[in-house]
Amino acid sequence: MKGMTLFVAAIATGLWSSAMTFPQIALAQGLPPIFADDPVTLAADRRVAEFPVNTFLENVVIDSQGTLFITSHEEGKIIRITPGGTAELYATLPGKATGIAFASNGSLLVTGWDANNASIISRVSRSGNVEVLATLPDAIFLNGITRLRGDRYLIADSYKGVIWQFDVSDRTAEIWLEHPLLARSSSESPIPAVNGIKIFDGTLYVSNTEKMLLLKVPITSRGQAGSPEVFVEEVNIDDFAFDTDGNLYGATHIYNSVVQITPSGEVTTIAQAEQGVIGSTAIVFGRRRGDRTGIYVVTNGGMFLPPPTGVAPAQVVRLEVGQEGDR
Repeated sequence: MKGMTLFVAAIATGLWSSAMTFPQIALAQGLPPIFADDPVTLAADRRVAEFPVNTFLENVVIDSQGTLFITSHEEGKIIRITPGGTAELYATLPGKATGIAFASNGSLLVTGWDANNASIISRVSRSGNVEVLATLPDAIFLNGITRLRGDRYLIADSYKGVIWQFDVSDRTAEIWLEHPLLARSSSESPIPAVNGIKIFDGTLYVSNTEKMLLLKVPITSRGQAGSPEVFVEEVNIDDFAFDTDGNLYGATHIYNSVVQITPSGEVTTIAQAEQGVIGSTAIVFGRRRGDRTGIYVVTNGGMFLPPPTGVAPAQVVRLEVGQEGDR
């Protein structure tokens, strides 16, 4: 990894400075300065919760009452945060946790690995009980998950470079889409390829983090995949959410920021490291009255590629974006 090599060299030669600008940090980390020329319009921010250093908050959903459910990846835990800001352990899975989505009955579907590193899909009941629904022996790195229709869900496999379709009702899985645009440039790259997946206006949007692409995949009337196409290039996006106008709000992970991308592909930075979004991984819109124009950003404090000041505490940050989220 050229970027990681330059990052280590920057530390060794004392190139880090706490006064670095956002583009300077990216350069010192060996990252392409892909957002350097984009406009910056910072949203109002509010810290919701903080967790110890080396807590890898990975993904998030929110219910209609405003309660957040967050996967803590390395620990295999689901954390619940009430609208009042109280954080508590909701469930513990038998391994690691990545993607999370609501099932039709209000339970949670969680992707990840078991203690033997086998890829699993688990269900967490509303009382916090955990049940493994399926083991996918041919999967490698199950990640983002979103409902396709009914009990059918789409799941990104970040290392296999495919999207799985999982049927909750009969607990079966099959490959929904396999395409070079979903894959890594090299099987040796540790960076996830197909990562975040969301459906907006009948189209599946996909981030390929390793290739710095956002993709669009048409969905047929029968729920099958059309041919993927590139929507935006040179954007490092982990997971993301849409507002009702089709603007995409993306967590940039190692770029320690949040960006807004319009339907025409224009990019604006709306949050940076000083607002607590270091190692931003996922985003969800508020759903309660009075909260629908805000997004909740979860972070890992820069565990994958630390900022100049080192790994920070993981955060949940609310940003006021002034537009309501897609339902």
